[in-house]
Amino acid sequence: MLHEQLWHAIDKLAESQHTTCSGLARLSGLDATIFNKSKRTSPVGQPRWVSTETIAKVLVATHTTIRQFVEFFYTK
Repeated sequence: MLHEQLWHAIDKLAESQHTTCSGLARLSGLDATIFNKSKRTSPVGQPRWVSTETIAKVLVATHTTIRQFVEFFYTK
């Protein structure tokens, strides 16, 4: 799994829910800014990874299986 694939999957999941990444975060009970593009890398350019706990909250809130989520890695 690549950093870019994970963030792409989050973007696509939000799109599939007809919402923004901020809306997806709020729906999942998370801070609305957690998925902002500015938070995807550190100030020095290091990739920031989403925790498995955060992914789990998003999947539960959207009724998405891990398999469905992984499929978003490869969608355009």
